Amino acid sequence: MRALLLAVLLALTPVAASAVQPDEVLKDPALEGRAREISKDLRCLVCQNQSIDDSNAPLARDLRVLVRERLTAGDSNQQVLSFVTDRYGDYVLLRPPFKATTLFLWIGPFVILAIGGVVTALYLRGRKGAAADGPMTAGGDTAPLTEDERRRLDALLRKDKA
Repeated sequence: MRALLLAVLLALTPVAASAVQPDEVLKDPALEGRAREISKDLRCLVCQNQSIDDSNAPLARDLRVLVRERLTAGDSNQQVLSFVTDRYGDYVLLRPPFKATTLFLWIGPFVILAIGGVVTALYLRGRKGAAADGPMTAGGDTAPLTEDERRRLDALLRKDKA
């Protein structure tokens, strides 16, 4: 069992390693730091919510190389982000900007949460009201107890008190 666990851990070790390949790393540490910072803000278009800095996908590698080429050419961080966004849209940003086209991304979760709260409150209010009213007739009115039901209820209540 230990051998199997060790084999699985060793097999998964390369997955945990950084996706940036040695041939991608810039010689200037300051530029490399900027490239890594930008790469952490860009979404891999192939992977699900993973940055291009963490992704092993070929497209992520191409985007990492593109970022480094733009930085080497003298672009600022914002110019690199604008260049990539112009090509791929706001979807490529892990933190999209707050504007009209991304409004639902920012407000949507709160709207859904509010709707869920209202639905839950209405459901609980309906259950509470139905339980307090007692049995209902087909028309929605409370049905009165018959004499036989009243006698049985009184007998049960006396039995519980004894």
